[in-house]
Amino acid sequence: MKYWLIVPAAGLGRRFGGDVPKQYLSLAGRPVLERTLERLLMVDAEEIVVALNPDDTRWPRLTCSDHPRIRTVAGGSERADSVRAALRLLADRAAPDDWVLVHDAARPCVTASDILGLMRAVTDNPVGGILAAPVSDTLKRADGDGLIAGTQPRESLWAAMTPQMFRYGLLVEGLENLARQGISGTDESAAVESLGLKPLAVAGRRDNIKITVAEDLAIAAAILSYQEGEV
Repeated sequence: MKYWLIVPAAGLGRRFGGDVPKQYLSLAGRPVLERTLERLLMVDAEEIVVALNPDDTRWPRLTCSDHPRIRTVAGGSERADSVRAALRLLADRAAPDDWVLVHDAARPCVTASDILGLMRAVTDNPVGGILAAPVSDTLKRADGDGLIAGTQPRESLWAAMTPQMFRYGLLVEGLENLARQGISGTDESAAVESLGLKPLAVAGRRDNIKITVAEDLAIAAAILSYQEGEV
């Protein structure tokens, strides 16, 4: 049994504006994607497959672009398309029961200990699982006018994070199932859930944030600085 990592990095990061996709923005002096891959390379996996935009010209500038454990593939317009492209690249090497961990390119603060914790927790699980954190904020529902329409009980709610870890064959089946229905899931867990299965939620660190808007860069920089000072 082997472990493979996939990083969908073909997005354009439109919410940031400008011409530079968010995975290539500078985070404490280095591109976000480079910092993310640096963390993933700490894990003993066979290979990391990075799905890039076909028109990407920035990838070769990364110091890790020629790392022997990293391969690239042309991604698609949606996350699921990029993950499926990476899975196809692995088709001749990965066995159906091998584990695949999919991680967001814009989560550079993930720790090796969290990834290893996920691997330990999920390895004997028949379905797979994801890093997640119990929701602590009070959640409100709003109508089309921005008026609060109700309060959502948070007791059983978790915020999904990555990596998300599933067997190669099961993940392929789940993504194909969504594609047949014309659904583009926002994560790999949704694909597996579409098969009627229930992945495991594994509690992870709350500082494993996803860079989504501009102010997240400053938060991520502070987190990296804090983590580097941890013993």
